[in-house]
Amino acid sequence: EKSQDCMYLQYCKVCQSYKAPRSHHCRKCNRCVMKMDHHCPWINNCCGYQNHASFTLFLLLAPLGCIHASFIFIMTMYTQLYNRISFGWSSVKIDMSAAKRDPRPIIPFGLSAFAASLFALGLALGTTIAVGMLFIIQMKVILTNKTSIESWIEEKAKDRIQYYQTGETFIFPYDMGSKWKNFRQVFTWSGIPEGDGLDWPVRDGCHQYSLTIEQLKQKADKRVRSVRYRAIEDYSGVCCPVTKGVKTFFTTPCTEEPRIALSKGDLILATRGLKHWMYGEKILISAADGGIRERGWFPRNCVEKYQYDSETDQPVDGEKKSK
Repeated sequence: EKSQDCMYLQYCKVCQSYKAPRSHHCRKCNRCVMKMDHHCPWINNCCGYQNHASFTLFLLLAPLGCIHASFIFIMTMYTQLYNRISFGWSSVKIDMSAAKRDPRPIIPFGLSAFAASLFALGLALGTTIAVGMLFIIQMKVILTNKTSIESWIEEKAKDRIQYYQTGETFIFPYDMGSKWKNFRQVFTWSGIPEGDGLDWPVRDGCHQYSLTIEQLKQKADKRVRSVRYRAIEDYSGVCCPVTKGVKTFFTTPCTEEPRIALSKGDLILATRGLKHWMYGEKILISAADGGIRERGWFPRNCVEKYQYDSETDQPVDGEKKSK
């Protein structure tokens, strides 16, 4: 609504509109999500402004349900096995065919039922630990009024300031300074989060666009520090390529981020990388006309550094291969 605010906002090339503060584009949902935390495959939706509280309660109730199920499995196996144990002078025997003392249960408990109960107990305990850890992580970011993405942005802000020695001090604008106030930003008695998802209360010394300004600085810094590469081999875009080497196959990035297919001669702007993989954006001819951006991981041994003259944008003669 305020055209003068456009200079502080990020523009989404896919949605063809400006992003609201704390919003991010989800490639799975193909839309920008207000106060996006992450995309959860288990609920097949994004965790954001409208459902952050519901998702966190799900992370709490799922382990509690698994603990309850674990208790039932343990007591069932204990009572059934106890009733089938025969104690002799020299040995202990377990007869799974029938109970020794109590009458037959309503549901027969044989060897297959014991194996299934033991397997279900393992799943319940594993889910309790895994989802319980996610609940703890979510509560940590909620009590600081952040999302998982914003925690990452804050870490990158510290790295950027330290790298350039600018002397800046980045203050996260949405932390109210009180854990209870931050908690109330997500959890309300009505179940409806406070605000409209566009304007947020900020702490003293900050304004509505403090975070978006930092994001724009990080994007500009990423463009400066990115390196241009050229594909020297074709890459189909598979997750674990067999033909690119054993190390490349076994060190594939454990992330939901996509892979991009490469053809020999393609130009890629790499922004980060691992020992055997790199992440970047393919330079498309139609990108200036609003084309779709192709970003993702690709094997490092499929590309070489593309040395060119920054003024003429032409390759330098005698360029050397740099994997």
